[in-house]
Amino acid sequence: MVNVILVLVIALIAIIWLSQEFKEVKNKFFTVFLILLLVFTCLSFSYAIKGRDIDLKTTDGLKEAGHIYVLWLGQAFRNIKVVTGNAIGMNWKLDENVSVNESVKKPKK
Repeated sequence: MVNVILVLVIALIAIIWLSQEFKEVKNKFFTVFLILLLVFTCLSFSYAIKGRDIDLKTTDGLKEAGHIYVLWLGQAFRNIKVVTGNAIGMNWKLDENVSVNESVKKPKK
C-alpha cells in the first residue's frame, strides 16, 4: 500500500511541476510550496496511521484513517503551541552572576 501511495505522490509532484513549467510561471514559490505540502501530508499521514490495522481499501477504513490523521495533526499543532509558549516564557536575560568560561576567552597576544 505504501508503494502505491509513493507512486501517486511522485506522479502528483511531476504533474504539478510540469504544469507550472508549461505556464512559464515567473515565481516558482507556489509550486515548491504545493510539492512540500503534498510530501508533508503523505509522510505525516503514513506516520500517523503506522502500526494500526486500518484497511485503506474500504470506506470505513478511509474514514478511520482520516479521523486518526486529523487528531494527530491537531495534537501536533497543540504541541507546537506549548513549546512556543514555553520558549517565550523563559528568562532570556543575561545573568550577571555567570562568569565566562576560560576556554571561551580570547588568548592574549
